[in-house]
Amino acid sequence: MAGLELLYHSVAQDVSSPQDALVCFVHWELVRAGFKCLGTGDQALTEERKKELLPTGWNVNRELYTLRYRSDNDEKILLLKAITVDSSLIINVMNCQSEQVVDLTVNLNDYVNSDHLREYDRVFKKKEELRHHIESAIVSPLVGTKQRDGGGQQKGKKSIRSGTAAQPHAGTNPLFIPPNAPQRQPSCERRGGMIVDPLRSGLPRSGFDPSSGIPGQLPPGSVPPGARFDPFGPVGPGRSGPDPDHLPPPGYDDLFM
Repeated sequence: MAGLELLYHSVAQDVSSPQDALVCFVHWELVRAGFKCLGTGDQALTEERKKELLPTGWNVNRELYTLRYRSDNDEKILLLKAITVDSSLIINVMNCQSEQVVDLTVNLNDYVNSDHLREYDRVFKKKEELRHHIESAIVSPLVGTKQRDGGGQQKGKKSIRSGTAAQPHAGTNPLFIPPNAPQRQPSCERRGGMIVDPLRSGLPRSGFDPSSGIPGQLPPGSVPPGARFDPFGPVGPGRSGPDPDHLPPPGYDDLFM
């Protein structure tokens, strides 16, 4: 903030209140954003020139400061009014073309040391924090760009969350599965590549109750109700033998096997 230091030294003899110091700080932030001061008051005067310095009589009224600014490219004119209320300074800035108004209220005790008003090295507290408040509340809404100390402009950028913008929204595709979500496993698995025996799978077996017996093989009551029972042969009457169309095992007719 070398520019602010030079500016403050140029008006230090006129600074006699905390609001004087704060208006000086706001003035320099507008200069950094690409504006020059035209003068005091609401109305323009003839033969005004843009200056980085504060104009004569800028702090005559310490209850109400009124300053006008024009951008370096002459496209914007700003009207600044700062009103002292108790220990606070209410800053209003209006774009005279669009009539857009922004404001900022600053507690003077938080950012200005009243005991060292004429010493630049000691007058301001938390300069970076104060500068951030002025940029976010006043400069950025009105200008849309931030000026670097070296004179170049830095356009404001919107932050983009990486890794999410390219993914389709879950509500637009009923089959969408988030990339990091665990894949749902099937409720039943077949291990070892063998088909599960329905009599051993634990699933209900329709039409077969071992407690009622097996005609010709097992009398009723031999198996208690609910007990595990592995049949030792075809269950039920009328079960046929192997289908003649079944393929014989390899080499069944080879006598030397």
